[in-house]
Amino acid sequence: MRRFRFFLRRLGVLALCLPAATAAAAPADLAAQRAQFPAVLALAERGPADSWKRLAAGLEDYPLFPYLEYTALRRGKGPLQREAVDAYLARFPDTLPARDLRNAYLRQLAADGDWAGFRGHWQDTPDRDLRCAWQRARIAAGEKPVYAGEIEPLWMQPRATPGTCDPLFEWARRNGVIDDAAVWQRLLAAAEAGNPETAAAIAAYLPPAQRSEGQRIASAVRDTATVLAKANTWPDQPRNRDAIAYGLARHARRNSAAAETLWAGLADRFRWDADQKNRVLNALAVFRSTSYSPDALARLKALPVEAGDDASREWHVRVALAGEDWAETLAALDRLSDTQQADARWRYLRARTLIKLGRERDAQPLFAQLATEANFHGFLAADWLGAPYAICPLSTAATPAQRQAIAEQPDLERAFEFHALGKLTEARREWDYALTRIEPADRAIAAERAYREGWYDRAVFALSASPDTLRHYEQRFPLAQESRVLREARGAGVEPAWAYAIIRAESAWMPDARSHADAYGLMQLLPGVAKQVAQTHKLPYGGAGDLFDPGLNIQLGTRFLAQMARQYSGSPWLASAAYNAGGAPVGRWIGARGALEPDFFIETIPYKETREYVARVMAFAVIYDWRLNGRVIPLSARLPRVGEAYRPPAEDSARKAVVCPAPAGPPSATPGGGD
Repeated sequence: MRRFRFFLRRLGVLALCLPAATAAAAPADLAAQRAQFPAVLALAERGPADSWKRLAAGLEDYPLFPYLEYTALRRGKGPLQREAVDAYLARFPDTLPARDLRNAYLRQLAADGDWAGFRGHWQDTPDRDLRCAWQRARIAAGEKPVYAGEIEPLWMQPRATPGTCDPLFEWARRNGVIDDAAVWQRLLAAAEAGNPETAAAIAAYLPPAQRSEGQRIASAVRDTATVLAKANTWPDQPRNRDAIAYGLARHARRNSAAAETLWAGLADRFRWDADQKNRVLNALAVFRSTSYSPDALARLKALPVEAGDDASREWHVRVALAGEDWAETLAALDRLSDTQQADARWRYLRARTLIKLGRERDAQPLFAQLATEANFHGFLAADWLGAPYAICPLSTAATPAQRQAIAEQPDLERAFEFHALGKLTEARREWDYALTRIEPADRAIAAERAYREGWYDRAVFALSASPDTLRHYEQRFPLAQESRVLREARGAGVEPAWAYAIIRAESAWMPDARSHADAYGLMQLLPGVAKQVAQTHKLPYGGAGDLFDPGLNIQLGTRFLAQMARQYSGSPWLASAAYNAGGAPVGRWIGARGALEPDFFIETIPYKETREYVARVMAFAVIYDWRLNGRVIPLSARLPRVGEAYRPPAEDSARKAVVCPAPAGPPSATPGGGD
């Protein structure tokens, strides 16, 4: 008992929790439960066994109560006991912790080979390791899964599958369910996706006589230059040609000039089939284009029709555009697929190209159609026409009964409780689980509630997932932290609408966002950048973890944004490009194509992510300007030519109207500055 009390004192909860234990008869209010829960959860995680139960009185109707016993069951390294699992599943059915506990128990049963127990607890799940285990359980019961619909979805993955699937695949291979053709199909899919490790693992399923051929393909994708340098010595066999074709396509992505040199020595050495040759020609044409090599346009024009794809057709437009060859640009636009030609980007570029060719009358209908859309190219089209911007906001239409049903949805209640406690990872897991159990038409109601409670990122993501909800501008473009953003942006000398747009594009208002590049927080700052900015402006900064503080992140981020803008004469679109890609690439692009008009320059940015990022940020800046001020600075005014000075708008800057044409009509494919 002494150790137990010592543990409580260390948690600082003794005074809080003991009275709650004596008041079990009277339900605690939500605030008291919210204060009580973290300490009881800590006991369930690492306190003396079952000690949490003594202090859990009053939490029985608290939304997160199921997590207490779940946490106690999952602690430690001992196996889960069937009786305890079954009791929990019976008490808390159809909850996320029950699903997690069931899946953990299923994994334990699979590891133990208890297939009868596994079948008794099985519920379908998207988890591939458990789906593989389910097929193994069926096999143990004497059933024989078939390839189509049962094995194929698990097998045909270009990336590695869980190790627990290996016994299933080995059984399927031994029993002829996976045949030679299926092995080659997956191996080649892995090679095409650039996953040599997966290709090498799949080669082990080939017959011994074919195994070296599969390994050669994997090696050619993994170490293209070294392996393909020896290809002249290979026999002219189909699988050797596959190895060269996949390897060269991979090599072209990394070093198109070196791949071209290799191809020059191999093209006449082998008898290529159409797919093999077209794969190489396409890769060389596309990746010579991404670096705007002098021969890029000639390669694209010479590419056989059957070797073309969406990527090569788009790059044909960009390369012609970069060379200001307007006739060729229009011809390349004509070759785009129907799906591509419907995209606002290419419709806008067609209109601009027609202007360059002196065909203003033909361009006007294209601009007029685009000007009804609230996206980057729609705003630019409206500027060409001198028309107001067409932004038609929607509000959530719901009956009181629908709102009440969403408010009482237990999974959402748990999500909002975790959010209130600051446990954002757990909150998002419950939210995602809840959305799968809510009718699509009701998800906007849940998103509206998230917005009203300050959980902005959930509203943004939920409403950006469907064309039907993109016009919920208030929720998708929240004026969060408004006084702080306005103060810090103006103090740094940047337009608040642009600062808002960067936050929205970078993190969608997730304060704990962390990217694969190790950028943190709302404005996705790298720790090194944050340290430099903090030192320059004498701001407090103790390390990467501080960047999860929204206030400090906005303070540092707006100053870094201003620093980037100063490097480009204040230009917000160029600074946005550098914010995303870094200054060195932007410098190269300016050196090569800086004379292009900004809308053309943006489309010729080689990095897809940056190209789309700049367009997204600048469209978001217009929408945030509208939300802040009603009338907006024209988008074209935010796009000074390279080298031209730009100053943030002043009180007397010319602004244009925003209207909602009546009738609004159905939203277009990208009506709302789509993410």
